Amino acid sequence: MTQSVEIRKVESKKDFRAFFKFPWKLYRDDPNWVPPLLSMRRELLDKQHNPSWEYLEGDYFVAWRGDEPVGTITAVINHRHNQFHDENIAWFGFFETIDDPQVAHALLDTAYQWAKAKGCTAIRGPQSFTTHEECGLLIDGFTPPVILMPYNPPYYQTLVEGAGFHKVMDVYSLYYDHTPEEHEKLGNAKRIEKITARIARQHNARVRTFDNKRRKQDFQLFKELYNTAWIANWGFTPMTDKELDALINSLGMFLDPRTAWFVEVDEKPVGFMLAVQDLNIILKRAGARPGTPEWITLIKALWHWKIRPKADVLRVPLMGILPEHRNKGLDVLMYSELRNVLSDPNLPYRALDCGWILETNQDMLGTLISIGMRIYKTHRFYEKTI
Repeated sequence: MTQSVEIRKVESKKDFRAFFKFPWKLYRDDPNWVPPLLSMRRELLDKQHNPSWEYLEGDYFVAWRGDEPVGTITAVINHRHNQFHDENIAWFGFFETIDDPQVAHALLDTAYQWAKAKGCTAIRGPQSFTTHEECGLLIDGFTPPVILMPYNPPYYQTLVEGAGFHKVMDVYSLYYDHTPEEHEKLGNAKRIEKITARIARQHNARVRTFDNKRRKQDFQLFKELYNTAWIANWGFTPMTDKELDALINSLGMFLDPRTAWFVEVDEKPVGFMLAVQDLNIILKRAGARPGTPEWITLIKALWHWKIRPKADVLRVPLMGILPEHRNKGLDVLMYSELRNVLSDPNLPYRALDCGWILETNQDMLGTLISIGMRIYKTHRFYEKTI
C-alpha cells in the first residue's frame, strides 16, 4: 500500500534544509543535472538577500512520505509583474518531484489552493522566482543546461499536464557548434559579410566592444538599454536597480570584454549583446554538494576554469535593440561579431547558446536560423485558471 503524501509549508530550519537539499537526492543519478554552488542556491532562496523579495510574496513547501522528502514547490505572487501587466496571477516554481502523480498533483494543488486563497485568477509557471532567473519547464532537448537555464526530467511534462495545467508560451534555445567548415558555410559567410557592411552603411551604424577601462559606465549603459529594449516582451517585468546590480555583478565576475558589444547608430548606443562563458561546464566538474565545504568546490572550479580551462561554450543571456531601431538588421551586426569570436583560434570559444527566445519572436528566430543556428531546447510556461 502506497504511503500517503503530506505537504508542509517550510517553517523551520529543518524544513528549509529538506527543501534546500532535495535536488541532490532527486538528481543524484542524472548525468545531465548541474549542481549549483551551495552559496548561490542559499542566496537565491534567502528572502532577506534576494532583491526580488522586495516585491514578492510567497511560501515554500515540501512533500513528505513519512520522514522522507519526495518533492518541493514554491507559490509566489510577483506584485511588480501584476502591476506591470495588469494581471492578478500567482506563480509556482522550484517544482521538483519523484516520478509519482500523487506527489506531483499534491504539490501543484497546494500551490493552486494557495493562489486561490490569495484571490488570484490563475497560477503560472514554473518560474524561480522571476523571468530574469531560471524559468520554464524543459520539454525538449534533455542535455546538460547552460548557465542560468533550468533542467528537469522528461516525466515532468506529463505530471504537470496531468494536473490540469495547459501551455501558455514556449521559449526556445538555439545552438551553434563551430568548426572551420561550418563557419564558411554559415549562412554563406561572404554573403553575411556583404549584408553587415550594407547595414552599417545604410544606418551609419557600428559595433564596439565592452570597454574594460570604463567598466562602470558600460555596465550602467547595459542596464539602461536592457529595461527599455525588453519592455514589450511577453512576461517581462523591468528589473529594479538592485536586481540589475545583482545580475550585472554576478555576470560581470566572468565577463570577457571581447564577448560583449554595443551597437551604435550615429554614435549613440541603441542595442547591446552580452555573451558569457557557460560556467555550468565548470560547476558540473566541481560537483558541489551539501556536506562538502565550499572552498573545496571552489578550488575544483578554479582548476577547471583557469588552470585547465574547460568552458568553451558561450551563452547570450542578455541582448536587445531599442524598439525604434528594430527590424533594421542591427542585431545581425552583433551576431557577426560573435561569429568572429567563435572562429578566432586565439580564443577558447567553439560553441554558442542563444536563449531563451519567445516562440512568437519570429524575427529573432529567423535571424538566428539564417546564420546557421538550430533550435535545440524548448522550455514551456504552463497555467491553470482559478
